[in-house]
Amino acid sequence: MLDTLRRIIQEVNSAPDLEQALKIIVVRVCEAVGADVSTVYLVDSEHGQFILGATQGLRQDAVGRVMLALDQGLIGMVYEREEPVNIEDAPRHRRYVFISETGETPYHGFLGVPIIRHGKVLGVLVVRQRQVRKFDEDDEAFLVTLAAQLAGAITHASAIGDISTVLGIGGAAAALTGLRGSPGVSIGQARVVYPPANLDAIPDRPVTDTDAEVGQFQAAVAAVQDDLRAYANRMSAVLPAEELALFDALLLMLGGDSLVGETVERIRAGNWAPGALRETISAHVKVFEAMEDTYLRERASDIRDLGRRILTHIQSDRTAVEEYYNNTVLVGEDISPGQLAEVPVENLAGIVSASGTSSSHVAILAQALGIPAVMGVDDMPVGRLEGQLIIADGYRGDVFINPSELVLTEFLRLQAEESQLGEVLSEVAGQPSETPDGKTLPLYLNIGLVSVGNAEVHSEGDGVGLYRTEVPFLMQDKFPGEEQQLRIYRNALEAFAPRPVTLRTLDVGGDKMLSYFPVQEDNPFLGWRGIRISLDHPEIFLTQIRAMLRASVGLDNLTIMLPMVSTVSELDIALTLIDQALGELLEEGESVVRPPVGIMIEVPSAVFQVDAMAKRVDFFSIGTNDLTQYLLAVDRNNARVAGLYQSLHPAVLRAVRHVIDEAHKLGKPVSVCGEMAGDPAAALALMGLGVNSLSTSISNLARVKWVIRSFTFARARELVARALDFEDPRAVREMYNQVLEEGGLGGLVRAGN
Repeated sequence: MLDTLRRIIQEVNSAPDLEQALKIIVVRVCEAVGADVSTVYLVDSEHGQFILGATQGLRQDAVGRVMLALDQGLIGMVYEREEPVNIEDAPRHRRYVFISETGETPYHGFLGVPIIRHGKVLGVLVVRQRQVRKFDEDDEAFLVTLAAQLAGAITHASAIGDISTVLGIGGAAAALTGLRGSPGVSIGQARVVYPPANLDAIPDRPVTDTDAEVGQFQAAVAAVQDDLRAYANRMSAVLPAEELALFDALLLMLGGDSLVGETVERIRAGNWAPGALRETISAHVKVFEAMEDTYLRERASDIRDLGRRILTHIQSDRTAVEEYYNNTVLVGEDISPGQLAEVPVENLAGIVSASGTSSSHVAILAQALGIPAVMGVDDMPVGRLEGQLIIADGYRGDVFINPSELVLTEFLRLQAEESQLGEVLSEVAGQPSETPDGKTLPLYLNIGLVSVGNAEVHSEGDGVGLYRTEVPFLMQDKFPGEEQQLRIYRNALEAFAPRPVTLRTLDVGGDKMLSYFPVQEDNPFLGWRGIRISLDHPEIFLTQIRAMLRASVGLDNLTIMLPMVSTVSELDIALTLIDQALGELLEEGESVVRPPVGIMIEVPSAVFQVDAMAKRVDFFSIGTNDLTQYLLAVDRNNARVAGLYQSLHPAVLRAVRHVIDEAHKLGKPVSVCGEMAGDPAAALALMGLGVNSLSTSISNLARVKWVIRSFTFARARELVARALDFEDPRAVREMYNQVLEEGGLGGLVRAGN
């Protein structure tokens, strides 16, 4: 049976359209289980009915013509129960309905299984037998497995309009669901991008003139470096400096000894340049793909893209020049920053990627550009979308292919609202982050890179609430030394002086592993990460602290933050090491001073030890991304459970309230640097809970400032008191959405999760 199942699935996957896939299913199912009839009924959700989509054993002219209400007959019973229905004598069942239009005779044996995708019933797969028969457990399991496979085909068909042909109805907009990558609504024509070269297809080939081969490879690397610099120059007018630094990171990869040096070694060993490059890229990709951390795992995509670009230059003198639609929605299986940069900014309307998350480089760039993006749309038939009209809703993570007139009209209205919202948001530029009743709530920035020698000082930010120091570590093939780190940190501190800059100590580990410091763990999210690694390797931690302290000399705008602290003993050891580094530098004659030191609250255990930790640190910053995941046991980057990740969950709000209340008892300020700080509704809730400051990306700053300037502190406290009484996170979200709407801030409603 397993071999039969594999063959049918292969045939279905190879079918050119849904109609052929359904025909294959019904024929093969009859053969496999020895049934007299096999049928597929598809749900026409627009009209609230079933339509016969395919049959083997009944009249073919009934396909597309026979319709049933969703609550009618045994088919309706399967739909309602959302589970298999197996009846040995169907005509005797009270729900049985005889359908003469199909040429049906009184069939007795009946087995129907629902076709379900993401909790939604898309249809029912049925087998029938003339004699009385209860299908056995193996038959039932077989049909359930096939139905699950068919669900994907139906979803694809819905996206591209095939299902309308099968059902014989007018085209209805089909929504595909992914992950929110960058907020906003885009409407345009799909431009499908694909790798310029297929590294995986390159064979090994012996080479005799290794010098010439090395020269060809190095020339290709130089050409890619020139391309990246050109892309960065093109984007410099529209991207802030720290986002442009993503291109610097790619250039750093090409300039280092690791990627280039290893390829040259393989060429010297006798493999031709394309084959040597394939081996090197594959080795680096495996290291990054093994990491559990989403941000770092996305770097595998960047490495693949570099390899493809080098290969393209090896194979050709120049890359192909693409033409783009006026409103281009960039669509691909795995879109890279380089592919994004190739699109003229004036033509780029949106981004839809079958893979990736909000941590992907391309999503980060989209956020900086203000371009809507939807990531991780794994049901998307990428290869068939070129030129199709597409809507990308970056607020909710929905994608519509060839939408109906009604859906298109609605999203055009939303797009017009977006434009008006942008004009209104520009009005808060330069204005203080202050409530109407006079309470100031500072807004800080989250950044990961600052371009050396070209750091843009953001006038809208009150400073940096989170600087991710691990990024420079990721771009090396060894641990950076004290002097190198000193230059990096000094650059960041100078860029924002005199405003404060919070440098988070190295946050790597089981889910953020360095390529030159690999660790294999069964459960990396609960493993060796964050402060645990720093304390187990004090030589690494002390070097970083020394560099931070020295970088702040004469500026005095440094604060240090420790990540993933879960116990008081960890905090005590870390503080002892910080004092040790300070003492060493003072003995060496350095004019260093002890900066404020705080910790991130990301682990539930830390939530309930805030009172003890508040006696030891100067401030707290709540990392709501990890805290929400740990509290709710939900991976927010997993599309299957992303709907369960609710930042306004009552449990999350109560945990945040507990941290703030306990910290304030000892006079210690609390900031929030997770995604909640950039969500307008959540920011209003955090303001009511009494948070002292918020830290978010530059793209969210104006939205959050608008909320702060629109609601009094008293009103925010009143609202969060109501929210804390709710049991359902959806009720919390709905309440805040309604409040924003009533306050004339409806344009911000779609920004929440």
